[in-house]
Amino acid sequence: MRSPWFNKLFATFGPKPRLSWLLLCLICVLALIAILGSTSSSAYESSKSNPVPDIFSSYRRLRERAAVDYLELRSLSLGASGLNELGFCGREREHIVPCYNVTANSLAGFKDGEEFDRHCELSRPREWCLVRPPKDYKIPLRWPAGRDVIWSGNVRITKDQFLSSGGMTKRLMLLEENQIAFHSDEGLIFDGVKDYARQIAEMIGLGSDSEFLQAGVRSLLDIGCGFGSFGAHLVSLKLMPLCIAAYEATGSQVQLALERGLPAMIGNFVSRQLPYPSLSFDMIHCAQCGIVWDKKDGKFLIEADRVLRPGGYFVLTSPTSKTRGSSLRMKKRNILTPLEEFTERICWTLIAQQEETFIWQKTVDAHCHTSL
Repeated sequence: MRSPWFNKLFATFGPKPRLSWLLLCLICVLALIAILGSTSSSAYESSKSNPVPDIFSSYRRLRERAAVDYLELRSLSLGASGLNELGFCGREREHIVPCYNVTANSLAGFKDGEEFDRHCELSRPREWCLVRPPKDYKIPLRWPAGRDVIWSGNVRITKDQFLSSGGMTKRLMLLEENQIAFHSDEGLIFDGVKDYARQIAEMIGLGSDSEFLQAGVRSLLDIGCGFGSFGAHLVSLKLMPLCIAAYEATGSQVQLALERGLPAMIGNFVSRQLPYPSLSFDMIHCAQCGIVWDKKDGKFLIEADRVLRPGGYFVLTSPTSKTRGSSLRMKKRNILTPLEEFTERICWTLIAQQEETFIWQKTVDAHCHTSL
């Protein structure tokens, strides 16, 4: 049975749809498409009109602020007179290190290593100026080439000083007149440094120096790093060495290490606490670093113990000599005897000794100190 609405529609259009019926359907479809299109367009326009945060706007403001700060660094405030442009310092101050003056410190009565400390209270007021780079300074080479080759004009130590340093003639090769390369004939960073690192690794029970990371040795404090060759080799093993050395008026070890792209800082281990938090390093290395560890009632060893993590290693290599037989045994005894008492007090264990290298390991027992 048909519904009344269908009967009315059937009576209007008849059994077959007329052309008007088809036109009506087409008009309805077009109207529907127009309504849907306008709705989606308005939604798109509204979404487009909403402000999208610019991720670069903050960075751009910071960059502009940094540029302003950089320009302001070149000026000093002189009170009511306003800002004056800073001039350049004289050439004699190219290598100046603020507050370091060994001569003035010695005349002031500082001794026992304190003359190598920073004493700003003795520095006379000077006119502010910008320290200019050395006359022949060049931008260092890119890493890793800059690790092994430096420009001789960038450091205070001259090539003649390098070549007059005894055995260094065999370890350094001057590639050009204005470059110093830290290579041996075999292409190593430093003559014997790989063998030395492998020796240390074997002494602590590793197969090679490439296993330092697996053994938990990641950070190393190199006291008196010399030319930085040992640290440069450790960097190639993905370790993080840090050089610390005293100020030197004739040419700083720290300057050499920094020029090679190695972490380094000036610091006097003899008279001050090291500027590092406790338990900072996995290994402390001292090769001919000039510190007499048993002086001042073991104060230096106590400070080394503070920054050395439990289970860490203390590596001591004595000055090179050609003693053999009984003389060598006497030398080892002279090194070990003063240190035995102090190392026992701080719970260090001598785990290996080979030739002129001695390695102690810090205990992991937290109750060791209280039981002594």
